[in-house]
Amino acid sequence: MKQRAGLFRAMHNYNFRLWTIGSLVSNIGTWMQRTAQDWLVLTQLTHHDASAVGTVMALQFGPQLLLMPWTGAAADYFNQRKLLLVTQALMGALALALGAMTVLGVVQLWQVYVFAFLFGCASAFDAPVRQIFVTELVGDKDLPNAVGLNSTSFNAARMIGPGVAGLLIAAVGTGWAFVLNGLSFVAVLLSLLMLRVSELHPNARATHTRGGIMVGLRYTWARPDLRATLIMLFLIGTFGLNFPIFISTMAVGAFHADAKAFGLLSSIMAVGTVAGALAAAGREKPEFGTLLTGAAVFGLGCTLAALAPGYWLFAAALVVIGIAALTFTNTTNSLMQLATEPAMRGRVMALRLGVAVGSTPIGAPIVGWVANVYGPRWAMAVGAASGFAAALVALGARKNINAVPLSDIVAK
Repeated sequence: MKQRAGLFRAMHNYNFRLWTIGSLVSNIGTWMQRTAQDWLVLTQLTHHDASAVGTVMALQFGPQLLLMPWTGAAADYFNQRKLLLVTQALMGALALALGAMTVLGVVQLWQVYVFAFLFGCASAFDAPVRQIFVTELVGDKDLPNAVGLNSTSFNAARMIGPGVAGLLIAAVGTGWAFVLNGLSFVAVLLSLLMLRVSELHPNARATHTRGGIMVGLRYTWARPDLRATLIMLFLIGTFGLNFPIFISTMAVGAFHADAKAFGLLSSIMAVGTVAGALAAAGREKPEFGTLLTGAAVFGLGCTLAALAPGYWLFAAALVVIGIAALTFTNTTNSLMQLATEPAMRGRVMALRLGVAVGSTPIGAPIVGWVANVYGPRWAMAVGAASGFAAALVALGARKNINAVPLSDIVAK
């Protein structure tokens, strides 16, 4: 019982429980939309054009990088709860609008591009706040556990959403997945409105200074632990975290799967991501060595997926990739937050997201082009190379990082 209590210790917090419930409902809708969007572009608006899927990803995640000077500052300067209310409401409205156009049969590819970009702009302001708002819910003591449980909720939704989307697409069409996603945002909005504000742990607010994002960049680059983590994130974020392209092109091009089988692959991968998130929640503290392990295993999983001769062996490799990806990304999240002064966390986390997610506009079109020209297995090989390259970065940086104990960094 003690071990179980330790694994779910952050759930004793009322605000965190409420936030987790609302986020779970909303995240299920988000994964339904992601699956439906990839299927819409790949099979209904184009003839299996992986480059178009890559373009959608680039437009959706590009704002993380383009708007980074403002998103990190907003997370540090403004009331985080109120900012989340605005961003969540905007994303819900966009999902409903895209759903209505798709249900009515008037949606075109260029319109999906526009909605992807607008959704990405709202998400760019939302993401860094969501990352550091967990600290405001539980405080620094339970932060690693809360980050792990937060990711468990996100990836439990990843296990449910794509499968539901596949069934929904087959039964009533793609547009209803977008509509249900829009409605799902009501849950997270209600959870934000129902929080006990007096029990929050407000992060230190930054004072307005010119060049705020440059201060965050200099702060991060001067730290060998944060600098190495950003480089690893760039490699894996650019060329490895392109799962919509990997899964959709392998499902359609290599295994000739239908919508149900395509949705099932994303759900199977989520089994691995949930396992990785739970493992992260069970760790007492994050360690840099875990980044090395996660990157290396990610490269191995992508290699196995590229070589998989059949659908089910590919699905098994996705579980390995999911565990490794969540081990890596969750550890970067906890390490960078705990190693950063509270008033700098918004800008540092915006940099983290800008590098990890904002690098997608660079990598997604390249990976999509590789899938089109050389086949989906070679696209998976690009992902494998990114994991092994990141592991080499960790090996090279580990000596300097070990010279600065994490406890000393956190104490600062």
